[in-house]
Amino acid sequence: MEGKDILDHHASATPATEVATPGAAGLPLDDRIDQLRGLFPILSRKAYLNSNSLGALSLRSIEERRRFEELWHEMGAGAWYEIWVAKLEEVRASFGLTVGAPADTVALMSSVSAALTVVWGAVAAHLRAAGRDKVVLTELDFPTVGHHFLSQRANGLRVEIVRSPDGIHVPLESIREAVDERTALLATSHVFFTSGNTQDAAEITRIAHDAGAFILLDAYQSNGQLAIDAPALGVDFLVGGALKWLCGGPGMAYLYANPQVRLEPVTLSWFGVENQFHFDIRDATPRPDARRFELGTPATGVAYTAAGGLSVVLECGIETIQRRNRILADDLRGRLSELGYSLHQAADPEARSALVLIEHEDAAGAVRRLAERDVIVDHRGPLVRFSPHFYNTIEDNERAVAALAET
Repeated sequence: MEGKDILDHHASATPATEVATPGAAGLPLDDRIDQLRGLFPILSRKAYLNSNSLGALSLRSIEERRRFEELWHEMGAGAWYEIWVAKLEEVRASFGLTVGAPADTVALMSSVSAALTVVWGAVAAHLRAAGRDKVVLTELDFPTVGHHFLSQRANGLRVEIVRSPDGIHVPLESIREAVDERTALLATSHVFFTSGNTQDAAEITRIAHDAGAFILLDAYQSNGQLAIDAPALGVDFLVGGALKWLCGGPGMAYLYANPQVRLEPVTLSWFGVENQFHFDIRDATPRPDARRFELGTPATGVAYTAAGGLSVVLECGIETIQRRNRILADDLRGRLSELGYSLHQAADPEARSALVLIEHEDAAGAVRRLAERDVIVDHRGPLVRFSPHFYNTIEDNERAVAALAET
């Protein structure tokens, strides 16, 4: 199933020196783009090209949150048993659909940090007697991954951080060299947040498994912009959340746990036990599915907000979104290149995602000046980062590049 996580093999990507233009038939979703854009109020005022930092807020999410508040006013705690638990199950199933996984393989989390905590506790307990005391990361992974594992060095954990030769990608050969018989876990990104480079998740999984290690794939930067089939990839664990490309806001993340991996959490919460509503302090029987990893009462109001964004993304279809985003990103790269900016990107066009980064001598200042012109982007260090999503248009690209030329 190699490469199944990247389903869009759209004709060879347009070189950075050319402007990609849609064909006569237009972009995917163009037949309903006005309706889709109408769901996101910010788009009526701004060229919002910052979905990899925070997905735009939809009217559906606003309505979902209003419904939660109405139920709270009307029913109080009674809403838990009749309605709110069912909404949590809906969100669990929706997260699963975004990665091709059944609902019972998904645990709801407050953050990736929480997911890392429960995964590492289970892995460490399982491998403690096997002499596996090392975790492998890369220097391009999101910092929270490094923060978590570096904090465990006082407990004897060895952390190896694989270097990148160019700040864009990490060679598979370097990862393969780092993952050895002492490795318990390989934890790395599907898409790197400072380059947009997409790693070969299938091959990374093979590298971990060939060495007898577990694999945790951080899909926070990819889930919602790239089609992912977690079961087909064979990953042991995959983490993501609603904040970015899934347009569901902060506070609601998830953990996919491969059902063939029978690791037990080292701590249980009342949402992780099989008979939680029996309220029996002596019964600590874990749930048989991924929910055994859940940590306490999920933030139900946040789940309602997430449900709204997830419904829009799933209705559009992530494969379709990926095709549209590819064209928008290629178009944006071409326009930025024509202005003379150096693109910070993978050499292989097929490894590029919808993150578009340029080198800039004053990246933070450029982002501020663009915001004054109602163009919303972000920066990471010396790089300005654009992240067009399915609700964006070629006109948004034109507006952003024109504003950048004026700064």
